[in-house]
Amino acid sequence: MTIQLGLNTFGDLYPGPDGRMLGGAQVIRNVVAEAVLADQVGLDFFGIGEHHREDFAVSSPETVLAGIATVTERIRLGSAVTVLSSDDPVRVYQRFATVDALSSGRADVILGRGSFTESFPLFGYPLDEYEALFEEKLQLFDRLRTEGRIDWQGRLRAPIQGLEVYPKTEAGALRTWIAVGGSPNSVVRAAHYGLPVIFAIIGGSPSAFAPFADYYRQALEHFEKEPQPVAFHSPGYVAETDEQAREEFFPHQAYTHARIGRERGWGPLTRAEFDAMCGPEGAYFVGSPETVARKIVRSSAALGASRFDLKYAVGTLDHARMRRSIELFGTEVRRYVEDMTADLPAGTAA
Repeated sequence: MTIQLGLNTFGDLYPGPDGRMLGGAQVIRNVVAEAVLADQVGLDFFGIGEHHREDFAVSSPETVLAGIATVTERIRLGSAVTVLSSDDPVRVYQRFATVDALSSGRADVILGRGSFTESFPLFGYPLDEYEALFEEKLQLFDRLRTEGRIDWQGRLRAPIQGLEVYPKTEAGALRTWIAVGGSPNSVVRAAHYGLPVIFAIIGGSPSAFAPFADYYRQALEHFEKEPQPVAFHSPGYVAETDEQAREEFFPHQAYTHARIGRERGWGPLTRAEFDAMCGPEGAYFVGSPETVARKIVRSSAALGASRFDLKYAVGTLDHARMRRSIELFGTEVRRYVEDMTADLPAGTAA
């Protein structure tokens, strides 16, 4: 049983050492530095989300990933996620093929519908076509992955007849994932295209997603597709002890929860709720290296997952603490995970 470890960030804005909020430009430069550190400590993946709102710095993940590609050596780089519904599949493919070239084949694109909708009015797409836009654009993107001549026609975009898209990737296809929030239709869609899935687990219990993972594998068999990897990501933070991790992470998670909750009608995050989410069955991977590692191994076994990505940036959590969490995640957590899984067959919980 082998588990890869990755990170992702949305580029949340946070205060600097003087207590004043940093601008987006500095946060983006800090994200690049965090990715370099992730590469240095041996992590497997670094992902950047796409948002178009004032509390996040990154609206163009592939541009930031291109910069990271030139200063890292081995870590895979990807989106988390690319909102395909409000973008053009051809341009998405071109941009990530360019990142793939700059990184010598280390680019992943993770396609999703997104949990925020600001990009739809910004780029002129109707929200009442939310589902149809993703389905049609995914169909076109799948055709683009052949990297040959394209003949395609849909309802919501101009047709393409006998054209090719450049640049080509050196591997002959861009590595592509589908992000899933827990919908049976989403896992069936991913299986239909034979694409791997990554589950976004931000609430509840990771083990509750096991039926979706099983359904996905059954759907792959139904569509006569090759087996594909499953990954998942959750918010988290690593410190020397469980108590320290919870004390340092809670105010920032509560801040984010309150900020988004005002828009969506959520109540405030209480400390009791937070502590429950940090427990063995909760969605937050917060604690000492051993605690976080044990939870990763247990959850990966439940899902049959081969990679876990820690959403390491949240709210007002500062750069120095994020760097320390990354260091512990890439060294101590990795060591514990490797020890715990050394003699375990796939599907066995620690």
